[in-house]
Amino acid sequence: MTPDILCIGSVLWDIIGRTPAHMEAGADVPGRISRLPGGVAMNIAMTLARFGMRPAVLTAIGRDAEGEELIAASAGVGVDCTFAYRSDDLPTDRYMAIEGGNGLIAAIADAHSLERAGDKILVPLGDGRLGGPGLPWAGPIALDGNLTIGLLSEIAASPLFAAADLRIAPASPGKAERLLPILPMANATIYVNLEEAGLLCQRRFHSAPEAAEGLLSRGARRVLVTNGGKPAADGASGEGVISAPPRPVLVTRVTGAGDTFMAAHLVAERRGAARADALGAALEAAALYVSGDIRS
Repeated sequence: MTPDILCIGSVLWDIIGRTPAHMEAGADVPGRISRLPGGVAMNIAMTLARFGMRPAVLTAIGRDAEGEELIAASAGVGVDCTFAYRSDDLPTDRYMAIEGGNGLIAAIADAHSLERAGDKILVPLGDGRLGGPGLPWAGPIALDGNLTIGLLSEIAASPLFAAADLRIAPASPGKAERLLPILPMANATIYVNLEEAGLLCQRRFHSAPEAAEGLLSRGARRVLVTNGGKPAADGASGEGVISAPPRPVLVTRVTGAGDTFMAAHLVAERRGAARADALGAALEAAALYVSGDIRS
């Protein structure tokens, strides 16, 4: 089936250790360890599939055993890997995290294969399968900051992305500044948390509305800023900033929450929801996710 949205970026195995105990450096506690399809692009795609969309991923996946397992698992959750770049010499990427009762303790993202693949992952957008010169992809694209700053700079200038509804998220605070080249794109909506907004603006913000104002002043056209259990904000150039609080829930997991927020917001807007309603729908989806009331 033809996809109705493209998710570009990291698709890998998430290896997550979770425990309800509060943890400090060096802690050794009982818990559960899971291995699930993950990565920013995959997390967004899986949420989109749950909402009834047909997502395809543009990414790099190795031809190793882990890659074959990942493609099979992705198909099982409604994510199309047909257009993924398959490498004979690059291994399938992985992400490892430890989560305690006091939140994310530590994480390591091994997305080196995606970075080394570079613009090979974008070939389907120009060879006629998903678009080409003079006929660019005109649907939504979810783009993640695991791509290199060089590739993100190419995307910002590429006519292959000029007609898309671009939805963009950093992979982590450590990679937030990679988004600077695409911040002012007229067709881009940027999704960040409070820390990432501060890194992009090189200043400290105390609230999501303040951060949204700061990003708009830096040239962004549309931004969504989350702040954990505190109010989130939606800022649009020429339309101002709106804000809403998330529903209080017992947090049982955090990895993937921002990706769920982004996917739910995108779906709500594609269905015609007004800004306030779309923000509310995204906050509710994220609350359900972090509370464990929906599957990963």
